[in-house]
Amino acid sequence: MSEWGPKRFWSTVSVEAGPEGFSIRLDDRPVRTPAKRALVLPTHAIARHVAAEWEAQEEQVDPATMPWTRSANAAIDKVATQRREVMNHLAGYAGTDLLSYRAAEPVELVLRQQKTWDPLLDWLASRHGVRFAVTQGVMPVEQNSARVSRLVQSMESMSSFQLTGFQELVTLSGSFVIALAVADGAFPVQDLWSASCLDESWQIEQWGEDVEAAEEAVRKMQAFLHAAELFRLAG
Repeated sequence: MSEWGPKRFWSTVSVEAGPEGFSIRLDDRPVRTPAKRALVLPTHAIARHVAAEWEAQEEQVDPATMPWTRSANAAIDKVATQRREVMNHLAGYAGTDLLSYRAAEPVELVLRQQKTWDPLLDWLASRHGVRFAVTQGVMPVEQNSARVSRLVQSMESMSSFQLTGFQELVTLSGSFVIALAVADGAFPVQDLWSASCLDESWQIEQWGEDVEAAEEAVRKMQAFLHAAELFRLAG
């Protein structure tokens, strides 16, 4: 029997505290991950979110409505078992950060990028002692490898659940700097998401909004906000 099956089979959902964390029980059965590992959550707050998702399922189980459970599965089955690979992948974003690549024109977009992104790079330099180089257009700009490596070390102290959230923050925004600012609580999360979408917002202002693109943008924003909350609650 798999708890990740298509039909609801349980009557009650409960959170149980244990020596390693908090588990979810469906009636008397503990929930397991798709890889059959114990689904153990690091904090009661995360466990309550996961439990609420299982409780909300009706006749058919819909994993698409269970972001907390999906994140927990990813943290346990993937990030915890492939931690170094995940960190190496995210390190690539630190070397090619969104905030380093600026438009050459029009001047209005250039100025908006400067106004929105420069304070984030200034914060990075002040808080972490790393100043990113900036370029215009798509030509690659080389960052100081030693400083980038020092910046990447910030991931070492993250738990598997924190790293799961951090990974989503980086990949959704395209910016290691923005993800790090979320992790540090340096700016409002919604402002940081808006900063990551600056170019897209500019294009919408110029050409109008596509319905499908708008729906996808909302989905990504919700995923970003979820990742930020996961990181916060996992700490």
